[in-house]
Parts: sequence; C-alpha cells; structure tokens
Amino acid sequence: MTEDSVDPSPPRSVARSKPSESEVTERRSSARRESAVGVGTPAVSLEALVGDSAAEKLADLAARHAEGCPHCTASTTHLNIVFGEGDENASLMFVGEAPGEREDRSGRPFVGPAGEKLDQMINAMGFSRESVYISNVLKARPPENRTPRPDEAEACGRWLASQIEVIRPQVIVALGGPAAKLLLGTETGITRLRGVWGRYDVGDLWIPVMPTFHPAYVLRQYTAEVRAAVWNDLQLARDLVRSSA
Repeated sequence: MTEDSVDPSPPRSVARSKPSESEVTERRSSARRESAVGVGTPAVSLEALVGDSAAEKLADLAARHAEGCPHCTASTTHLNIVFGEGDENASLMFVGEAPGEREDRSGRPFVGPAGEKLDQMINAMGFSRESVYISNVLKARPPENRTPRPDEAEACGRWLASQIEVIRPQVIVALGGPAAKLLLGTETGITRLRGVWGRYDVGDLWIPVMPTFHPAYVLRQYTAEVRAAVWNDLQLARDLVRSSA
C-alpha cells in the first residue's frame, strides 16, 4: 500500500494552508454562535476512572458506557457496542460516524470496506492501525446505518469526550461530517471544513482536528479530485504528528 491508492496524482489546487491561530479562534467563536451540538463535558471525569494506565481507564470507561450511555442503552437495533480500539497512548486518533452492520457484528470499528480503505489511508501516512486509536461518534449502530441524529450524537458524544480525555492524542482526524461537526461544535458541512485545521477545545484539552471525507464517501466518489483532497488532509495531520514528536 502506498499513498498512490489515496491519491494517484500530485495534489493540485485542492490543498489549503493551515490557518492562523486568530482564524482558528474566530472559527470556534462562530461555531458557538451557531448553538450547534458539541461533545459537551466528558461523561466521566479522568479522576473518577479506575486504573493507573490509559488502558485500564479505558476499560473502566467502556464498562461504564455500556451501563450508562443514554443512546446505547436505549438502542434496540444493535448486536454489540463498538467502543473503539487501538493504542491507548496514541498520538493520532481517528473519529468516524457510527458502526455499520459488519462493525456491529464484530464489535470492532471500521472492519468493512470503509475499514479497509481507512487501513490504507493510515498505512499511507506511515502509521499502522495498531499505532493509532479509532473510535466513532456513536458506539451503537443506528437503524439502517442512517446518519446519527443530533440528540444521539449529543448523548453518546460525552463518552467520546471521556475517551479523548484518557487518550490525549496530539492530533485528531475527523472522518466525515458528523464527527467534524461534533468535535468542532459547528453546523458547517464537511466540504467546507475539510483540509482546514480546527480545534477540539474541551476542559484543559486543546487538540488540533483535521476534518476530511469519510472513507465510505471516498469509495462512493472515487475520483482523482476526492483522493487528492483526502491525501492532502492526511499529509497535514501526519506532518503535525511528526513535528510534535
């Protein structure tokens, strides 16, 4: 696997430069004015979680989530809760939308065709699936794989906030509109958001977020332009992780 399978041609005019800090600040202010759904406060504080390591704290969080998430405990359309997987101390975190049918059956995120594409994207960046952390806005599959509703994203998003607080990645890649909107607290669509740095700003965390198209969208719209756009976004995320090491 090489980056050619993400972008078979040199990036053209789709590349966008990283905005200044003032632009990021204005973007966050605009998002707040929209009164959009954001992740909210973490469902469980870091101090309340049992365990000394990030792995132990995430295991405790997963157990609490299974018993206490308003969305997942009320859902009747899923077989398994798909909490997330990967390196609990990862520098790079990917957040998608929700489990699909195959993810629901396996209990693992991104294992279907979109998962294969995500694996290719991760490998093209120079990482492995095992070296990053992968999660979703929703941990339980919505009916017929539909897009998460705002109330569902709000209910389950607080548990994602707790995950992020434990992992504390240096960079988050938001895969698709629902993830980008939740993490950035905005109603702006993914076409406008992608390729431009945003910030996850909750509590004492201030993490750069790179929105990009969901792997499922890449498979549906497998054009040179889409692949070039995604590869541009992934390179920006990769370079920031490397520079922060």
